Amino acid sequence: MGVSLKELIRWEQVTFPELKGKVCVVDTFNLLYQFLTTIRSRDGSMLTDSHGNTTSHLVGLFSRTTKLMEYGIKLAFVFDGEAPALKKEEREHRKDLKLQAEKAFQQAEREQDIDAMKKYASRTARLTPELIAEAKKLIYALGLPVIQAPAEGEAQAAHVAQKGDAYAVISQDYDSLLHGAPRLIRNVSLSGKRKTVNKLSYAPIEPEYIELSQNLNRLGIDQEQLIALALLVGTDYDRGGIKGIGPKKALTLVKQFGKDFDALFKEVQWDSFFNYPWTDAYYTIKKMPLSNSYDLSWKPVEPKSIHELLVDAHDFSPERVDSSIQKLLTRPKSQKGLGEFI
Repeated sequence: MGVSLKELIRWEQVTFPELKGKVCVVDTFNLLYQFLTTIRSRDGSMLTDSHGNTTSHLVGLFSRTTKLMEYGIKLAFVFDGEAPALKKEEREHRKDLKLQAEKAFQQAEREQDIDAMKKYASRTARLTPELIAEAKKLIYALGLPVIQAPAEGEAQAAHVAQKGDAYAVISQDYDSLLHGAPRLIRNVSLSGKRKTVNKLSYAPIEPEYIELSQNLNRLGIDQEQLIALALLVGTDYDRGGIKGIGPKKALTLVKQFGKDFDALFKEVQWDSFFNYPWTDAYYTIKKMPLSNSYDLSWKPVEPKSIHELLVDAHDFSPERVDSSIQKLLTRPKSQKGLGEFI
């Protein structure tokens, strides 16, 4: 779901060439869900190979990753671990929505309503262990680092950037800012457009560069207050937040109460909306399990492994795959050390 901070966050335009040589950590689950949701056939069904296996995730991951690599961006991919206990309710909610969407899709399919099929199909995306394993296999074959988070991937990605081992986090959600990501890059799309939510149209987009410290200074709050603000609006750990409170009102309340969060959440009657204390959600975000056991080393591209996964196993066009691989193999090699990439 992600926290809704769009009304408050200011961003600057950034181009892919400006990110050349920068280490960027990708919130991989967020990315894969984008591909599973948007890369589909005309009727909304997943792209599949001749055996009926889903390929939407691999199509998106291969095309976008290789293009960003051509720009010289140093990518690392973080994968989610065990979800926090408070996220179970949100997952159950999402599961219910998917089941409803599946029923609606089946009805539209019976009626041969292509527009409705496409509308509801995109809401049924599921990221299975098999799809995750294939994504990791492709990333390794491209010579890129994989980081396993003990819990939420966006928190681990923010941690890597906070430590100075990466320049920014790449994600469509703002959640990594709650975890202290110093920089966030959104709208990393090669097409320059994004599917409009709940519609069949696309809207033009451009990559957004968001700097956390600048936004906190402009808003007049600190990192802890940002977490409190997010809880008022609603996060994955308090779905829906406090009814009637949007981002702007939440900012006003947070600034009014300062660091007296007990008084703040008493004022908004947190206990009337949730059967657990606000501190449970707050410290789920603030004290998210993190790992320092990761290896940021980039290795040579493995054409054979890529070919076996995409062409042999999933019927990708050998010409297109080989063309992308060749571009990677012939790109200029940088002589910079790691310190210059961050």
